[in-house]
Amino acid sequence: MTRRNGDHAGGNEAMGSDAEKAAALARKLAASQNLKASETSECSYLPGRVATNVAFVAPALEPGVYQALMDLNFRRAGLVFYRPQCPECQECRMLRVPVARFRPSRSQRRCARRNRDMRVAVSAPCPSIEKHRLFQRYLDSRHDGPMTGAIEEYVEFLCMTAVQSLEIEYRLGGRLLGVGVVDREPEALSAVYFYYDPEASSRSLGVFNILTCLDLCRGFEIAHLYLGYYVRGARKMEYKACYRPHEILNTDFLWKKGVAYLV
Repeated sequence: MTRRNGDHAGGNEAMGSDAEKAAALARKLAASQNLKASETSECSYLPGRVATNVAFVAPALEPGVYQALMDLNFRRAGLVFYRPQCPECQECRMLRVPVARFRPSRSQRRCARRNRDMRVAVSAPCPSIEKHRLFQRYLDSRHDGPMTGAIEEYVEFLCMTAVQSLEIEYRLGGRLLGVGVVDREPEALSAVYFYYDPEASSRSLGVFNILTCLDLCRGFEIAHLYLGYYVRGARKMEYKACYRPHEILNTDFLWKKGVAYLV
């Protein structure tokens, strides 16, 4: 079928209009007086600092709104959308990878080769006893953070969603080794969470999951993969900067080139 120039332009205008509407709604939500502030607590990333978030609950959001919220430094956990608003710190900044420019490092290429025998399946999030048990084993092996691994927590955090979410299963010979949850927006994919079998830690499945998400972006023709917050000086967040080039959202909500940005 031959595409007429007028049709193409009209499609772009419609997409631009939808994006503008989504951005306007996101700004309205971010400025809402209904945002609830959490109690101040010890920061889990930087020692000696305190943390607090502002948040709202939404049972459903139109496509594009969540990406606009991420561009305002919000993240999703279940049906809760939150943004750090700490009294003396602004180090939690959203990081995203421009998919077309991404170049895997030598170690990332080795990880991809090491996991070529893995069977990967993508579907809508669906709770199961098998996944919950894996989630519990993963949390038990980490011994950090406030999560308990209770079934209610697992369902609310990883299965309930207000946007279009996908679940990525990683199996070897039928055995479930890892599960990733991602959110799909019209122009972005957002990595929500990944948990895996501690006995398979030598496979670097966390790295493989991000490489898989980048492959999904290419298949969906999506421009950016959002990896959540990068916290400068926090060792547990340093891995995100290894996906290069990347962009970091500054305090003015503008995307700036991160380290090793390839022209």
